[in-house]
Amino acid sequence: MIRIRRLYAAAIYSAVILALSTGIYGVAFSQSGSIGVPKNSQGKAYGTGWECKKGYRKINGTCAVIKVPANAYLTNTSFGRGWECSWGYRRTNQRCVAIKVPQNAYLDSSGENWECDRGYRAVGQTCRAVKVPVNGYFSNSSFERGWECDRGYRASKQSCIAIKVPRNAYLNSDGDAWECKRGYRKIDRTCVAVKVPENGYFIGFSFGTGWKCNRKYRAVNGTCVAVKVPANGHYVDSSYGQGWKCNRGFRQSNEDCIVLTLPQNAHIAYSGNEWACNRPYQKQENSCVLP
Repeated sequence: MIRIRRLYAAAIYSAVILALSTGIYGVAFSQSGSIGVPKNSQGKAYGTGWECKKGYRKINGTCAVIKVPANAYLTNTSFGRGWECSWGYRRTNQRCVAIKVPQNAYLDSSGENWECDRGYRAVGQTCRAVKVPVNGYFSNSSFERGWECDRGYRASKQSCIAIKVPRNAYLNSDGDAWECKRGYRKIDRTCVAVKVPENGYFIGFSFGTGWKCNRKYRAVNGTCVAVKVPANGHYVDSSYGQGWKCNRGFRQSNEDCIVLTLPQNAHIAYSGNEWACNRPYQKQENSCVLP
């Protein structure tokens, strides 16, 4: 019985010693784990390591306080200055300066700039009233004047004057100029009818004759003349030249296409209407000779 009690007491003593030694080791581990962690830091919410508390920034292994100027707030970011100016203030160097909003203006949605009220436009650091002339209207898209003329009028200095549309003309899509109707062309301030010859058609160009000839016709002295293609030739749709070309193996002679005569050691050239010497022969008058 006495032996059993001694064994029980020894077991309790060992347990107490183990508990005490474990606690001491845990405290020592906790203290050693804090070695190298700077002041004003905290453990990361995710992962391992540490990070600076809000209002502080990591600089050379320490947490330095972020100096926030008046009328600013912390951004809680690890990059940049760490602060931004409040709405209605603008950063100037390391300060936040109040934005001076002139009369007839308001702060924009960013809170960093101002815009003029409708009917006013910015001139330097002020907002001046836009003077809209008769037959005009206020426009935000006009950077210089701040106004546009009604359809059928055009701007002239500080006024809107009526557009005089000549006969056989109409206002363009913008309403600030006129164009001639189809079949007419602009000459000075009038619209003159384009005289299209037989076998021709109207083209809406402001330059040239205003018309072109139909296919297989060409312009000659204000008329459209049929292109006469000789035998062994073909029609060429071109605005210049005679309107035809000889087939391959033929060459032009006046108004005809004659057979292309090849000398010995020659072949039809790239154009198809001339001949060239085979290499290494060279052209000498109407023959091909060795150099």
